[in-house]
Amino acid sequence: MVHLAEDKKLIAECVNINPKNIYYKTKRDKQDEEVKNQIEAVQVANPAYGHRRIGWDLKMNHKKILRIMHKYGIKPLRRKVKLFKKADQKLKDIVYENILKKLCPIKPNIVWVSDFTYIRYQGRFIYLASVQDMFTREVLGIAISRFHNSNLVLEALTEALKRGKPEYIHSDQGSEYRAEKYLEMLKKEDIKVSYSDKGSPWQNGQMESFFGRFKEESGDLNRFETLPELIAYIYQQIYYYNNDRIHTKFRMAPKKFKQTFLENDLNKRGT
Repeated sequence: MVHLAEDKKLIAECVNINPKNIYYKTKRDKQDEEVKNQIEAVQVANPAYGHRRIGWDLKMNHKKILRIMHKYGIKPLRRKVKLFKKADQKLKDIVYENILKKLCPIKPNIVWVSDFTYIRYQGRFIYLASVQDMFTREVLGIAISRFHNSNLVLEALTEALKRGKPEYIHSDQGSEYRAEKYLEMLKKEDIKVSYSDKGSPWQNGQMESFFGRFKEESGDLNRFETLPELIAYIYQQIYYYNNDRIHTKFRMAPKKFKQTFLENDLNKRGT
């Protein structure tokens, strides 16, 4: 009876390769598998996306996306054609305005802002979604996932709603924020929707600035040996940001600013 090791050696001799390379998964294969998972996650929310739009969504070179799609036999998911019916119009087809163009909140829970960012960790992507009060800058809810989809932003919103409810919530027009179940939750909670104009990330500048500072101050996150250690660090940093880190605009931490504002507001109402 020939052992597996001997089988490998015979095969290697036949094709003139090193036996060690048989069944060996290269570093590139592992990275390709990670990107494959990301591609499939994008396709769930965007069935008609081809390799170019998937590349734009993941902020990767579309040629790399095409190579990996060919490698794993991934093809765009085609939607079934459905005749338009006015009564069946989805919430995501409604046009929403950018409320920030004409509204500047002067107290908490008027406008919340939301966005997500990617974190490169040990050759793969981790996504962090966040919801902030625009007035106090307090982070009200976060969610962490290996995939960016409507579940990610819904989890962050659900966490934030445990602390209150805004009149408006603002984000960009990413597919995650236009997903039907996300908009249905906002409708159920009677929260009005506000979107940045397409291709205008500066219109959600507060979140862009927050994520930029977070990454800059966090340094190289590959120093963490395991994903749970990284997640614990992220929650620790959010707690630090809310409770201890002095915000230059307020000269105090966001939670302290909120508390001070509410106390002063209460005193004014009492006089």
